[in-house]
Amino acid sequence: MITVDVAGIGLLGPGLADWASGQVALRDPAGWLHVPTPLPAPMRLPPAERRRAGAIVRVSLAVADQACAQAGIDPAGLATVFTASSGDAANCHALCESLATAERAVSPTRFTNSVHNAAAGYWHIATASRAPSTSLCAHDASFGAGLLEAAAQCVALARPVLLVAADVPYPEPLHGVRPLPDAFGVALLLTPTLSSANGALQLRLGLVEAAPSPCGHDGLDALTRQMPAARGLPLLQALARGAPSELVIDYLSPLGLAVELRT
Repeated sequence: MITVDVAGIGLLGPGLADWASGQVALRDPAGWLHVPTPLPAPMRLPPAERRRAGAIVRVSLAVADQACAQAGIDPAGLATVFTASSGDAANCHALCESLATAERAVSPTRFTNSVHNAAAGYWHIATASRAPSTSLCAHDASFGAGLLEAAAQCVALARPVLLVAADVPYPEPLHGVRPLPDAFGVALLLTPTLSSANGALQLRLGLVEAAPSPCGHDGLDALTRQMPAARGLPLLQALARGAPSELVIDYLSPLGLAVELRT
């Protein structure tokens, strides 16, 4: 089992504009309404980079900023783990269109933004951070894989680690084979556990053979099925309620990521 504390949380998704308002909806989902995810401008970036930033960068930086602000931690020294199943979906579409032409000319800017660690790169440049960064993908299990990686690094390195998970939809025709209906992002700022009495929410993680836990609400459970980054919603719901609980996060079949929340 791996044990870490949660010092800060960021959230952005359909009907979940940020963690401050989202935790209210997660505590009592009866009041949750499905509205499209807003994509705030990444104000940390200079104007030129801000204009080039795709949806995955906007979502990632928005939730990362929320988590750091709540924790009161300077992001310049934070190690990070960025996880996504899709990467920059619109940019991938544009590159495919370019490669389908006779010229096959690819824009250098688009190529730069096509790599899976583009969101991490924008964040570390914006925060002037030279701390270690990991970018990973595990298809639909990307959130669980990212949480496990971030927690393992937090314990092994004895330092805070910022987890950022995000996914954004593809345009057609890719949307037809990989339907992600909207953008979703979550950030967790994990810190080494000092004691169970320090007032922080504490997570104990381990692998089990078990099915993932539901949120118990049709709309939220639909989000967890439709968007890989939203597979963390049952955990966010438990964090919003702040009561001791046990749940399972989707991971690589047949395994699940068991999470025990302690307060």
